[in-house]
Amino acid sequence: MQILTSVINNYLNHCKIERNLSIKTFKAYNCDLKQFLKFITPYQINKIEEVNKDQIKAFLVFLTNFKPKSVKRKMASIKGFFDFLEIEEYLQINPLRRLRIKIKEPKTLPKTLDIHQINKIYRKAYFIKNQQIDNKNEIDCFEHYRNVVIIEILFTTGARVSELSDLLDKNVNLENGEITLFGKGQKERKIHICNFEVIQILRNYRAEFSRQMNLSGGYFFTNRNHKQLSEQSIRLMIKRIAKLADIQMKVTPHTFRHTFATLLLENDVDIRYIQTLMGHSSISTTQIYTHTSSIKQKLILSSKHPRNDISFK
Repeated sequence: MQILTSVINNYLNHCKIERNLSIKTFKAYNCDLKQFLKFITPYQINKIEEVNKDQIKAFLVFLTNFKPKSVKRKMASIKGFFDFLEIEEYLQINPLRRLRIKIKEPKTLPKTLDIHQINKIYRKAYFIKNQQIDNKNEIDCFEHYRNVVIIEILFTTGARVSELSDLLDKNVNLENGEITLFGKGQKERKIHICNFEVIQILRNYRAEFSRQMNLSGGYFFTNRNHKQLSEQSIRLMIKRIAKLADIQMKVTPHTFRHTFATLLLENDVDIRYIQTLMGHSSISTTQIYTHTSSIKQKLILSSKHPRNDISFK
């Protein structure tokens, strides 16, 4: 007989040590399982063998107030937990084994920026940076220079905000113009920086602010306290500059990622290459961008549609 709290802790240790999950994923699993444990407490369940399908169904009903994406993640956490218990023979019968759970997530197309909007954001970020250089305020100069470099890397590589926050100086190779990113599940991918202006500002940033990187333990992007720059700080910065640039839509780091993929697609880059650049494990994830490229669709239909060959004149 296994105490429920004990096996949850065993599973979390398995996730941390053997599966080597990212900190973000581990925190999500921990949160989901603790929430499940709290939910079934009134059932006076202490041992894992006492959990049955009815309690899991009741938990699923409890989750109806959450967004479908969150529900899917929480149930995936629970499923992973019970699969582990079955494999490790903590359980003879997995209560999820014959439980069919289908959560419909509404399909929403990612929002993207056009090149004119990207240009406005660039101009505003560079303008603020250049103003601060003239003012010679060291802290402000560092932050606004850093912000420009963040925008450059976001648009140049299509990086996730977590990949940007975790980026280490040693993974930015400016000799051969290559940045190494670590995505979901610590999956590594290398992105080439082929624009000379981007390479140059990265070099200047490193030359000016290598001290901040060293004090932070090697992070490429740091805050004014010489600590790793958080994902939330990056989000707030992007939101602020987009607003200053008079962009009339919500702009996030992920908006840059979607824009990166969509504009490559519109420039006839094969979707398989885009999949590799984005770090998608499945082509089905990348295919969403085939639905967002309305400019490319219009161009194709206006120039290639067979109706153009029909005339009554």
